[in-house]
Amino acid sequence: MVAFLLAYESVQRLAGDDVAAAFSHARTLLGLEQAVGLAPEQALDTATAASPLLSLLSSAWYSALHYTVTPVVLGLAYWRLPERYRAVRNAFFATTAAALLGYFLLPTAPPRLLPGYADVVSETAGSGWWSAAPPIGTSGVDQLAAMPSMHVGWALWSALVLSLVVRRRRWLRCAVLLYPVVTAVVVVATGNHWLLDVVAGAGLTALAWAALVVRQPAREAAGADRRDLVSEPG
Repeated sequence: MVAFLLAYESVQRLAGDDVAAAFSHARTLLGLEQAVGLAPEQALDTATAASPLLSLLSSAWYSALHYTVTPVVLGLAYWRLPERYRAVRNAFFATTAAALLGYFLLPTAPPRLLPGYADVVSETAGSGWWSAAPPIGTSGVDQLAAMPSMHVGWALWSALVLSLVVRRRRWLRCAVLLYPVVTAVVVVATGNHWLLDVVAGAGLTALAWAALVVRQPAREAAGADRRDLVSEPG
Protein backbone atom coordinates (compact mmCIF):
# COMPACT_ATOMS: atom_id res chain seq x y z
CA MET A 1 0.00 0.00 0.00
CA VAL A 2 2.78 2.44 0.92
CA ALA A 3 4.60 1.59 -2.32
CA PHE A 4 1.41 2.24 -4.29
CA LEU A 5 0.87 5.63 -2.61
CA LEU A 6 4.43 6.63 -3.43
CA ALA A 7 3.95 5.50 -7.02
CA TYR A 8 0.70 7.45 -7.19
CA GLU A 9 2.40 10.60 -5.96
CA SER A 10 5.26 10.17 -8.43
CA VAL A 11 3.01 9.56 -11.43
CA GLN A 12 0.70 12.42 -10.45
CA ARG A 13 3.64 14.82 -10.44
CA LEU A 14 4.42 13.89 -14.04
CA ALA A 15 0.86 14.32 -15.26
CA GLY A 16 -0.80 17.10 -17.17
CA ASP A 17 1.77 19.87 -17.75
CA ASP A 18 -0.27 21.81 -20.32
CA VAL A 19 -0.82 25.03 -18.38
CA ALA A 20 -3.00 26.73 -21.00
CA ALA A 21 -5.27 23.70 -21.28
CA ALA A 22 -5.45 23.35 -17.50
CA PHE A 23 -6.66 26.92 -17.03
CA SER A 24 -9.09 26.54 -19.92
CA HIS A 25 -10.53 23.38 -18.37
CA ALA A 26 -10.83 25.13 -15.00
CA ARG A 27 -12.79 28.01 -16.51
CA THR A 28 -15.00 25.54 -18.36
CA LEU A 29 -15.82 23.73 -15.10
CA LEU A 30 -16.58 27.02 -13.40
CA GLY A 31 -18.80 28.05 -16.29
CA LEU A 32 -20.72 24.79 -16.09
CA GLU A 33 -21.25 25.22 -12.36
CA GLN A 34 -22.38 28.81 -12.75
CA ALA A 35 -24.79 27.78 -15.50
CA VAL A 36 -26.67 25.53 -13.09
CA GLY A 37 -26.29 27.88 -10.11
CA LEU A 38 -23.87 25.68 -8.16
CA ALA A 39 -20.50 27.40 -7.82
CA PRO A 40 -19.72 27.61 -4.08
CA GLU A 41 -15.93 27.75 -4.40
CA GLN A 42 -15.31 31.47 -4.03
CA ALA A 43 -17.75 31.99 -1.16
CA LEU A 44 -16.36 29.05 0.83
CA ASP A 45 -12.76 29.96 0.06
CA THR A 46 -13.26 33.61 1.06
CA ALA A 47 -15.01 32.68 4.32
CA THR A 48 -12.30 30.17 5.23
CA ALA A 49 -9.45 32.54 4.44
CA ALA A 50 -11.06 35.21 6.64
CA SER A 51 -10.86 32.97 9.73
CA PRO A 52 -7.33 32.11 10.98
CA LEU A 53 -8.61 29.19 13.05
CA LEU A 54 -10.78 27.75 10.27
CA SER A 55 -7.94 28.19 7.80
CA LEU A 56 -5.53 26.31 10.04
CA LEU A 57 -7.95 23.47 10.80
CA SER A 58 -8.92 23.09 7.14
CA SER A 59 -5.29 23.08 6.03
CA ALA A 60 -4.38 20.46 8.63
CA TRP A 61 -7.30 18.27 7.55
CA TYR A 62 -6.31 18.64 3.89
CA SER A 63 -2.62 17.96 4.51
CA ALA A 64 -2.75 15.15 7.06
CA LEU A 65 -5.66 12.80 6.51
CA HIS A 66 -5.25 11.98 2.81
CA TYR A 67 -2.15 9.84 3.31
CA THR A 68 -2.74 8.68 6.89
CA VAL A 69 -6.36 7.55 7.13
CA THR A 70 -6.32 5.66 3.82
CA PRO A 71 -3.57 3.10 4.61
CA VAL A 72 -4.92 2.65 8.15
CA VAL A 73 -8.36 1.81 6.74
CA LEU A 74 -6.85 -0.65 4.27
CA GLY A 75 -4.99 -2.33 7.13
CA LEU A 76 -8.20 -2.48 9.13
CA ALA A 77 -9.97 -4.10 6.19
CA TYR A 78 -7.22 -6.73 5.97
CA TRP A 79 -7.62 -7.47 9.68
CA ARG A 80 -11.38 -7.29 10.14
CA LEU A 81 -12.79 -8.02 6.68
CA PRO A 82 -10.63 -10.78 5.20
CA GLU A 83 -13.43 -12.09 2.98
CA ARG A 84 -13.91 -8.64 1.46
CA TYR A 85 -10.33 -7.43 1.54
CA ARG A 86 -9.44 -8.24 -2.06
CA ALA A 87 -12.57 -6.55 -3.34
CA VAL A 88 -12.15 -3.34 -1.34
CA ARG A 89 -8.44 -3.20 -2.18
CA ASN A 90 -9.17 -3.60 -5.88
CA ALA A 91 -11.83 -0.89 -5.70
CA PHE A 92 -9.22 1.48 -4.27
CA PHE A 93 -6.65 0.63 -6.94
CA ALA A 94 -9.20 0.92 -9.76
CA THR A 95 -10.38 4.33 -8.55
CA THR A 96 -6.85 5.66 -8.24
CA ALA A 97 -5.76 4.33 -11.63
CA ALA A 98 -8.76 6.02 -13.25
CA ALA A 99 -7.89 9.27 -11.48
CA LEU A 100 -4.31 9.17 -12.77
CA LEU A 101 -5.64 8.74 -16.29
CA GLY A 102 -7.83 11.77 -15.73
CA TYR A 103 -4.84 13.84 -14.62
CA PHE A 104 -3.07 13.05 -17.89
CA LEU A 105 -6.07 13.53 -20.17
CA LEU A 106 -7.72 16.49 -18.44
CA PRO A 107 -5.18 18.68 -16.63
CA THR A 108 -7.18 21.17 -14.58
CA ALA A 109 -6.06 24.16 -12.54
CA PRO A 110 -7.56 24.37 -9.03
CA PRO A 111 -9.43 27.51 -7.93
CA ARG A 112 -6.47 28.78 -5.88
CA LEU A 113 -4.53 29.44 -9.10
CA LEU A 114 -7.21 31.71 -10.53
CA PRO A 115 -7.72 35.38 -9.63
CA GLY A 116 -10.12 35.97 -6.75
CA TYR A 117 -9.35 32.79 -4.83
CA ALA A 118 -7.08 32.34 -1.81
CA ASP A 119 -4.57 29.51 -1.44
CA VAL A 120 -5.50 28.73 2.15
CA VAL A 121 -3.05 25.86 2.61
CA SER A 122 -0.10 27.93 1.42
CA GLU A 123 -1.15 30.91 3.50
CA THR A 124 -1.13 28.81 6.68
CA ALA A 125 2.08 26.90 5.90
CA GLY A 126 4.04 28.99 8.39
CA SER A 127 1.84 27.71 11.23
CA GLY A 128 1.81 24.04 10.25
CA TRP A 129 4.08 21.27 9.04
CA TRP A 130 2.97 21.50 5.41
CA SER A 131 4.71 23.52 2.73
CA ALA A 132 3.42 26.34 0.58
CA ALA A 133 2.66 25.39 -3.02
CA PRO A 134 5.63 26.05 -5.31
CA PRO A 135 5.29 28.06 -8.53
CA ILE A 136 3.60 26.40 -11.51
CA GLY A 137 6.11 24.55 -13.63
CA THR A 138 8.42 23.67 -10.76
CA SER A 139 10.19 20.45 -11.67
CA GLY A 140 8.55 17.32 -10.32
CA VAL A 141 5.49 19.11 -8.95
CA ASP A 142 2.08 18.95 -10.63
CA GLN A 143 -0.39 21.58 -9.51
CA LEU A 144 -2.79 20.91 -12.38
CA ALA A 145 -4.29 17.65 -11.10
CA ALA A 146 -7.57 18.96 -9.71
CA MET A 147 -9.89 16.72 -11.74
CA PRO A 148 -10.93 14.38 -10.15
CA SER A 149 -10.47 14.97 -6.43
CA MET A 150 -8.85 11.92 -4.88
CA HIS A 151 -8.97 13.57 -1.48
CA VAL A 152 -12.71 13.04 -1.78
CA GLY A 153 -12.46 9.74 -3.66
CA TRP A 154 -10.20 8.15 -1.05
CA ALA A 155 -12.25 9.63 1.80
CA LEU A 156 -15.43 8.08 0.40
CA TRP A 157 -13.67 4.75 -0.11
CA SER A 158 -12.45 4.85 3.50
CA ALA A 159 -15.94 5.61 4.77
CA LEU A 160 -17.45 2.76 2.76
CA VAL A 161 -14.91 0.32 4.17
CA LEU A 162 -15.50 1.54 7.72
CA SER A 163 -19.26 1.26 7.22
CA LEU A 164 -18.73 -2.47 6.62
CA VAL A 165 -16.61 -2.76 9.76
CA VAL A 166 -19.21 -1.06 11.98
CA ARG A 167 -22.28 -2.12 10.04
CA ARG A 168 -24.30 -3.26 13.10
CA ARG A 169 -24.28 0.21 14.63
CA ARG A 170 -26.25 2.60 12.46
CA TRP A 171 -25.04 5.73 14.25
CA LEU A 172 -21.42 4.76 13.67
CA ARG A 173 -22.11 4.11 10.01
CA CYS A 174 -23.57 7.60 9.74
CA ALA A 175 -20.61 9.04 11.64
CA VAL A 176 -17.97 7.56 9.33
CA LEU A 177 -19.83 8.90 6.30
CA LEU A 178 -19.20 12.40 7.66
CA TYR A 179 -15.53 11.95 6.78
CA PRO A 180 -15.98 12.33 2.99
CA VAL A 181 -18.57 15.07 3.51
CA VAL A 182 -16.20 17.17 5.61
CA THR A 183 -13.34 16.41 3.21
CA ALA A 184 -15.44 17.60 0.27
CA VAL A 185 -16.11 20.90 2.03
CA VAL A 186 -12.44 21.27 2.99
CA VAL A 187 -11.01 20.73 -0.50
CA VAL A 188 -13.38 23.34 -1.93
CA ALA A 189 -13.01 25.79 0.96
CA THR A 190 -9.20 25.75 0.73
CA GLY A 191 -9.26 26.53 -2.99
CA ASN A 192 -7.90 23.16 -4.04
CA HIS A 193 -10.84 21.73 -5.98
CA TRP A 194 -13.92 22.68 -7.94
CA LEU A 195 -17.28 21.21 -6.99
CA LEU A 196 -17.23 19.12 -10.17
CA ASP A 197 -13.83 17.70 -9.13
CA VAL A 198 -15.53 16.52 -5.94
CA VAL A 199 -18.40 14.96 -7.86
CA ALA A 200 -15.99 13.19 -10.21
CA GLY A 201 -13.85 11.82 -7.38
CA ALA A 202 -16.87 10.52 -5.49
CA GLY A 203 -18.37 9.14 -8.68
CA LEU A 204 -15.26 7.14 -9.57
CA THR A 205 -15.19 5.61 -6.11
CA ALA A 206 -18.90 4.80 -6.21
CA LEU A 207 -18.59 3.11 -9.60
CA ALA A 208 -15.58 1.03 -8.53
CA TRP A 209 -17.28 0.08 -5.27
CA ALA A 210 -20.47 -0.97 -7.04
CA ALA A 211 -18.59 -3.04 -9.60
CA LEU A 212 -16.05 -4.72 -7.34
CA VAL A 213 -17.51 -4.81 -3.83
CA VAL A 214 -21.29 -4.74 -4.09
CA ARG A 215 -21.21 -7.44 -6.77
CA GLN A 216 -18.79 -9.60 -4.80
CA PRO A 217 -20.06 -13.20 -4.65
CA ALA A 218 -22.25 -13.70 -1.61
CA ARG A 219 -20.30 -16.73 -0.42
CA GLU A 220 -17.10 -14.65 -0.23
CA ALA A 221 -18.78 -11.89 1.75
CA ALA A 222 -20.88 -14.07 4.04
CA GLY A 223 -18.24 -14.36 6.73
CA ALA A 224 -17.76 -10.60 6.95
CA ASP A 225 -20.93 -10.18 9.00
CA ARG A 226 -19.32 -12.20 11.78
CA ARG A 227 -16.19 -10.04 11.94
CA ASP A 228 -17.55 -6.59 12.67
CA LEU A 229 -15.33 -4.41 14.80
CA VAL A 230 -18.38 -3.19 16.70
CA SER A 231 -21.23 -5.61 17.33
CA GLU A 232 -24.52 -5.47 19.13
CA PRO A 233 -24.40 -6.21 22.87
CA GLY A 234 -24.94 -9.87 23.54
